[in-house]
Amino acid sequence: MRLIYVATCGMLLAASSAWADLNAAEKERLSQATAVLQARATTPEHEIPQETASRASCVIVIPAVKKAAFIVGGEYGKGVLTCRADQKWSAPAFVQIQKGSVGFQAGAEEIDLVLLVMNRRGVERLLQDKVTLGAGMSVAAGPVGGTASASTDAKFKAEMLSYSLSRGAFIGADLSGGVLGPDADANRDVYGSGVTPRDIIEGRAVSPPAAHEFLAAVQQEFGAVSASASR
Repeated sequence: MRLIYVATCGMLLAASSAWADLNAAEKERLSQATAVLQARATTPEHEIPQETASRASCVIVIPAVKKAAFIVGGEYGKGVLTCRADQKWSAPAFVQIQKGSVGFQAGAEEIDLVLLVMNRRGVERLLQDKVTLGAGMSVAAGPVGGTASASTDAKFKAEMLSYSLSRGAFIGADLSGGVLGPDADANRDVYGSGVTPRDIIEGRAVSPPAAHEFLAAVQQEFGAVSASASR
């Protein structure tokens, strides 16, 4: 019994230590991701269709993606990922995205992104460290509201659907060429060096308290585990 008690205390101390390392930037990222989901429009024509939302295996929210430069530009952002695991949403894994672009881009711009991984094949590709959207993983602009029934077969076959959020309305977004991968530093800070992104999204990592509001927002928007979403 004493050995069990000592081992349990050690696990709790390790978890507390990891949570203590969740810094202000990581807490802010979770807070901003929560705000993105809560800021959606209330009108049906501006929402992610329920049929699409319920099929999503994973949800990625990347708030305030920065688009800036002059002549040669690009997009860069950091976000969080959660997947359906064991009848609930997993602890959030931290991710980042980069997307190069060429053109005359004076000034700067920020957008919020919501990405839905639609099947297990897409989840496996996502776990291969970094993946190029449109090449390593098929991606399509996601359907919204009443346009869902008019969506092409390509959207329903895509491994990922992408949305940007503008003035509370979800809009399909083109992310072809973007490179999506784990934010290794943030994941190590929060969960420790021995925890992999697969451990996190498959439910083998304990969610930090700061993530509870974000996971509640995901639950409200995308619901619980369904048979179609787990395939």
